[in-house]
Amino acid sequence: MKTNLKGVLFVVSGAISYGILATIVKYSNSLGMHTGVLVFMQYLVGVVVLSLIVKFKQKEEEVQNPTTSSKLKLVGYGTSVGLTSCLYYVSIQYVPVSVGIVLLMQSIWMGVVLEYIITKRPISYVKILAAMVTILGTVLASDVLFQKADISWTGIMWGLAAAAAYTLSLYASSNVEKGILSYVRSKYLIIGGLIAVVLFWNTSLIANFSSANIIFSGVILGLFGTILPPLLFTKGIPYIGLGLASILISIEIPVSIMSAQLILGEQVSLLQWLGVFTILFSVLMANLKIGAKYKEAVASRKLSNPTHSKS
Repeated sequence: MKTNLKGVLFVVSGAISYGILATIVKYSNSLGMHTGVLVFMQYLVGVVVLSLIVKFKQKEEEVQNPTTSSKLKLVGYGTSVGLTSCLYYVSIQYVPVSVGIVLLMQSIWMGVVLEYIITKRPISYVKILAAMVTILGTVLASDVLFQKADISWTGIMWGLAAAAAYTLSLYASSNVEKGILSYVRSKYLIIGGLIAVVLFWNTSLIANFSSANIIFSGVILGLFGTILPPLLFTKGIPYIGLGLASILISIEIPVSIMSAQLILGEQVSLLQWLGVFTILFSVLMANLKIGAKYKEAVASRKLSNPTHSKS
């Protein structure tokens, strides 16, 4: 029980870390800091710290270096991680953080589509239902039906593009080069992310690097965006499994909205909160259903093979 609780705390802490990023960026923007430089600093700090961790671990224990092919593959997929941050941070320049995080979470149904494209296996009814509930929750949470002010379709398009990149980055994090140690994989994925950030913002990085405070903000973003979450998830997920981890990671949504309310003063209606909890329910529904089916299958195997039970 203590081990499971430890795993839950690790995963929840990682989700909280991700949840506060958009608020930090938007608050830093209000102080005159450029979004591109902020995200560049976030990934630069991540690369430096993760490289130091890998070097330290290599001295402590025998850590085999990945092949050149594996490194290039991870760096290539890592560009989707950097693009996610760039596109997401641009989207919240046009829409509130509460809407931006909901748009980013469209990765829930996009992941279902990507899984079908890659595996060619039929999508389960549970996943289809969860995707439909997610879309319903998005309509409520984004307040598009009752929004009095003009909706920024530019912000929505940036947000959906961020969700597509996030879907690819989640696939990369869980499927690409799984035989390599997680913190080594994280290092090369973040290097790929840094390359994407430089290509995305290019010369504006030099033109807007004008404030010493941006270094401090970049370190905070690097800590909560590219260092802590991968390490915390790597620690926690083995204890509790991917199903429960997926549910806990979705805590990122209310954390992001609450931090925007408290620090940025963004207003979120009860209807929007209803939409948020509808999205959380869709994640819960899909994962618990899968977990229940797995337990039923295990139980039926034990009944049909009584010799496997304890004597």
